[in-house]
Amino acid sequence: MSVKAPNLNVKLEPGLYQTLNRLARREKISLSLMARDLIKEALEIYEDMYWQKEVQKRDRTFSYKKSLSHDETWK
Repeated sequence: MSVKAPNLNVKLEPGLYQTLNRLARREKISLSLMARDLIKEALEIYEDMYWQKEVQKRDRTFSYKKSLSHDETWK
């Protein structure tokens, strides 16, 4: 049994719609696929930004004196 992907309805400003439509035509894909791909890319960027903030928080409290070497970690 195949699972149908859920739909999402979005209202766009005319300029944004025209840009999205132009990009889709240039890539020779549907407007829907273009929107999906751009949303996926934006979510990846958002996730990267989140993890970068987490790294910065952890980096402030990291201590080389308390850390384990590679060999100590994998014994």
